Amino acid sequence: MIPLSVYLFLLIELVAVAYIDILSKKIPNVWSILNLAFFVLFIFLMPEEYQLRLTTFFYSLSFLFVGFVLYLLKIMGPGDSKFLFSFYLLVPASIHEKVFLCLIYATILIGSFFFIRTIIRNLDKMKQALILKNATLLRKAFGKKFAYAPVMLVSWIWFGIQNKELLALK
Repeated sequence: MIPLSVYLFLLIELVAVAYIDILSKKIPNVWSILNLAFFVLFIFLMPEEYQLRLTTFFYSLSFLFVGFVLYLLKIMGPGDSKFLFSFYLLVPASIHEKVFLCLIYATILIGSFFFIRTIIRNLDKMKQALILKNATLLRKAFGKKFAYAPVMLVSWIWFGIQNKELLALK
């Protein structure tokens, strides 16, 4: 279960962060710090949903590790992985897997759309890069990272729609 108030708080936060991420392609650290502070607060206010257990940190730490690797590969920005890490601390551990599945589906769906759109828009550049065997030119044709917070927002809405029964009035 997730308190409806927490779901709505995270929804509003994701709207704000997604907007900032789209505009600036960066997520300020203040959002991650805010989430960490709320996590500590939630431990005291809602101990039945938020506890200091290893399972609470499994997904968060996994996102931090994977995000760091994706950052090194220049696929994901550091703000995205830090925000995803801290965001997952505010999701009760009992529903981590359900939220994660929605995130995976949204990432595949939206990522595929942008990937196909990029290929269609840059087909000539890609052909030229392949003919010239120029990996740098090919990489430039694919462009830069896209904002990930909007993907998180879509997945959060998707989770809420699919799992209305898990939203508890509190």
